Amino acid sequence: MSTATVEELKTQALRLSPNARAYLAEVLIESLDEEDDFPLSETGLAEVQRRVADIDSGVAKSIPGDEAIRRLMGGR
Repeated sequence: MSTATVEELKTQALRLSPNARAYLAEVLIESLDEEDDFPLSETGLAEVQRRVADIDSGVAKSIPGDEAIRRLMGGR
C-alpha cells in the first residue's frame, strides 16, 4: 500500500465522529494483536479494552488529537 493511500485513509478516518474513530481504532489495534506484529501484554490489552469501554459508555470523552497534544505541551 502506498503512502498516498495511507494518507487518504487517515484523512477519511479523521472525518468520522469520535465514537466511529474510537471503534475504528479498536478494530485496527485488535488486528495488530491478531497478527502478532505488535503484541500487547495481557495488562496492555486489558487497558485498551477498558479505555474503549469507557469511551463507548460515555464515561470518558475523546478530544481531537491536536487538542490533546496542546494540553500535553502545557497549553490550554
